[in-house]
Amino acid sequence: MDMKGKVVLITGGAGALGQTVVPAFVSTGASVILGDRTPIQMPGITALKADFTDHTQVRNLVDEVVRTSGRLDALINLVGGFATGRLVETDVSLWQRMLTMNLTSAFLLSQAVLPFMLQHGQGRIVHVAARAALEPFAGAAAYIVSKAGLIGLIRTLSSELEGSGVTVNAVLPSTIDTPANRRAMPAADPSKWARPDSIAHTLTFLASEAASQINGALISIG
Repeated sequence: MDMKGKVVLITGGAGALGQTVVPAFVSTGASVILGDRTPIQMPGITALKADFTDHTQVRNLVDEVVRTSGRLDALINLVGGFATGRLVETDVSLWQRMLTMNLTSAFLLSQAVLPFMLQHGQGRIVHVAARAALEPFAGAAAYIVSKAGLIGLIRTLSSELEGSGVTVNAVLPSTIDTPANRRAMPAADPSKWARPDSIAHTLTFLASEAASQINGALISIG
């Protein structure tokens, strides 16, 4: 993918998946801004700090990107969290934390970038959801419901954006092959998991001009 001249904001980019996704976007020639609560430096990027569950911090970061870059072509949202627990065992604080991390953050980010994108008649928003939102399993109720809510947000927003030049899509990975997941599940077969490079390749495609006619897609990986 050739994205020279494009500005891409990758939120939650300091996490395990971001270690693959951020360099993939840098390799396209895009100007990459990494946003995270604890940002890290990588070659070829600008790193900014923000809590993406906080309305004011989200707005301030997006405003800074637009002010300094003069444009914002794509939002790649990797923000999220995971927690286990059956519904009957789930404390309300955990329930709220999952909804805030996985759903409210996506709402705040989408709402913050949309005015600029709509004004210019172009833009890409891509969220990372989870295949479990469509294929639930027992033992992670709050996480699965929060990701299902994210899919509802994406489907609703895609309808609202129809014909605007701005698109919203999502990738839905199964378990992602990260060092932390390998340590947590040593008996599992990671060859069946979603590879970070596959996710990164799909994200760069969805952010590119080649995906201009794709809106509201939910792409399962792994």
